[in-house]
Amino acid sequence: MAWQRKLGRPTNQRIAMIKNLVTSFLKHGKITTTLGRAKETQSLAEKMITLAKKGDLHARRQILSIVKEKEVVSVLFSEVAPKYQERNGGYTRVVKLGARKGDGSEMAILELV
Repeated sequence: MAWQRKLGRPTNQRIAMIKNLVTSFLKHGKITTTLGRAKETQSLAEKMITLAKKGDLHARRQILSIVKEKEVVSVLFSEVAPKYQERNGGYTRVVKLGARKGDGSEMAILELV
């Protein structure tokens, strides 16, 4: 996994955070987070959906190495992947919300198209 942004965290914490964000995003279909985290999550989530479209055992195991909840993986294969079968990428969108009140961080919503 080539992580582009450091997000102010050590490598192991950053990887764990992105995996958790991807799992939450695929579970709920929408998350609100900072812009940098949303862009990193978007990149990995799109790869997971593309893998799920293949539908084979190897793809399922690759996704399980990132997404830690088996129920989310099942939903990804049974509902999300068929929905985007005809689409070649661009499954998600990032909508900017403006600055967070506490620290001024740029906030965004990541959602499925």
